[in-house]
Amino acid sequence: TPAVIVPGLIKECGKKGITSALVLSAGFKEAGETGENLFRDLKAQAKEYGVRLIGPNCLGLITPAIGLNATFAPAMPGPGRVAFISQSGAMGSAILDWAAEKNVGFSHFVSVGNMADVSFHQLIDYFGSDSRTACILIYMESLVNARKFMSAARAFARSKPIVILKAGRSKEGARATFSHTGSMAGNDAVYDAAFHRAGVIRAGTVQQLFDCAQALAMQPLPAANRLAIVTNAGGPGILATDWLIQRGGTLAALQPTVFTELDEIMPAAWSRSNPLDILGDATPELYRAALRACLNDLGVDGVLCILTAQNMTNPTAFAQVVVEESQKVKGKPVYAAWMGLRTVREGRNFLETNKIPWYPFPERAVEVFMKMANYRETLELLHETPPDLPIDLHFHRDAARKIVEKIRKKGRTELNESESKQLLACYGIPVNSGKTAKTEDEAAAFALELGLPVVMKIESPDIWHKSDVNGVRLGLESESDVRRAYHSLLENVQKKRPDVRIEGVSVEKMWDVQHELLIGAVKDAVFGPVIVFGLGGSATEIWQDRAIALPPLNLALAKHLIEGTKISHLLHGYRHLPAVPMEFLQNVLCRFAYFLMDF
Repeated sequence: TPAVIVPGLIKECGKKGITSALVLSAGFKEAGETGENLFRDLKAQAKEYGVRLIGPNCLGLITPAIGLNATFAPAMPGPGRVAFISQSGAMGSAILDWAAEKNVGFSHFVSVGNMADVSFHQLIDYFGSDSRTACILIYMESLVNARKFMSAARAFARSKPIVILKAGRSKEGARATFSHTGSMAGNDAVYDAAFHRAGVIRAGTVQQLFDCAQALAMQPLPAANRLAIVTNAGGPGILATDWLIQRGGTLAALQPTVFTELDEIMPAAWSRSNPLDILGDATPELYRAALRACLNDLGVDGVLCILTAQNMTNPTAFAQVVVEESQKVKGKPVYAAWMGLRTVREGRNFLETNKIPWYPFPERAVEVFMKMANYRETLELLHETPPDLPIDLHFHRDAARKIVEKIRKKGRTELNESESKQLLACYGIPVNSGKTAKTEDEAAAFALELGLPVVMKIESPDIWHKSDVNGVRLGLESESDVRRAYHSLLENVQKKRPDVRIEGVSVEKMWDVQHELLIGAVKDAVFGPVIVFGLGGSATEIWQDRAIALPPLNLALAKHLIEGTKISHLLHGYRHLPAVPMEFLQNVLCRFAYFLMDF
């Protein structure tokens, strides 16, 4: 029915004692101001008359096990162990059609649309407790209630994998998401951080969504990211290796005895390294020997079996070898890339029937392996009991509150450098305190009091990036240097920005540091405050070496945040650079997280 009459119909349903409804109609939140008003009216009527809603602007729902198809999709999937939630009706319809052709079954399919009422978190709660559901797949464009989503996802991620394809990665895509669902899209990097924190697997494409679901259903999770590759063709093995390294994986270092033993039976020109290229004319028994050696090696977390069809190759016989050997070793996943089409079709069917996921190209198999390895790491982080913080987290919240209230009373929305440092100090975060000089003599006196060498910076409420106006002087080692710098700073800024207010010049102790780091915060439209950590300094915008996390943090999460950056490799010590006190840095991040939550 047209959107304009739906709120009235919901009211009538409520009066008749109908407690739930599917609203398929479009023309609500995504349709401008008129639609927004209708959406609010729909929610109000549903709440007042006790009607729970799925929709509006949705495809409906399907439960194949009981023959329920309350959608206008052309295909009815068979029963299965996967629950699928889609925010797009058209995407859901296409996937249902594909699933029917591929014999992929579902425990439930739900199209949620604009989510006037029932949302992701309620469905995750429901499917998480549903005995028919082993895995939850989600196509997501936006979130309505991030906090409840995080709570639901974290609660079930340990027992039932959740795989999400999140659309709207680009700014343009995010704008399209808003016009489609009428919801704020948020920053994609923050979604990455939130999904990781909740223990969710993020897929990049529809294909990856189902590749991950298939791997989860068929194979155990790898213990880590060390992959062995067995192949009868060199090129695909190299492509798989490249893809693995680019995705942060590790080519497994096999025991020397593996190569010694295999050397006795392999052809003279075999690779003698990982990838194990046993050449195009290899027999199934040679393939068996190579695969068995990899599966029994303690340094291997998973094996990728690659086969290219050749005149002397029987792809089905090789598939039987893979199935037989994989069944002998529990807890170590095996993936297959049976390359080709018509010639390998029977072998692929045999693999799939016996729970070995196959892929037409090795890159797809490697991508899935890395998704599974990263998921295992995330689960371990969820299970990890963090160590106690080494010092008591005692904060001066009242003092901090007074600083903020004082600034608000002045009608300001920014803090100057001195106020910022006072606030950080209230949370035990070390700062390089300084003094603001109004005159040349004051600057000289402060420099001698703090101890030379010193740094001097222009103090102005109108200048936030001091280096842009050449408003910083470093390493001033004498009183005369300080006096010259005082006049130079004032004159330079007045020439470049004659309109700005100048409150003086700050004088601080000069510290010799090896690394400049950034600890910052952003208020995301969906998830609220998030923490940013990475490389600091004037080139921070160029290098973009940053990682994002959601507060609160413990030492384990702070460590994980640091290790998400390239600068972390230097922080652990590199060549002439000594290691920094990492636990101290983790402690500062934890304190900053509490500061961010309080203010």
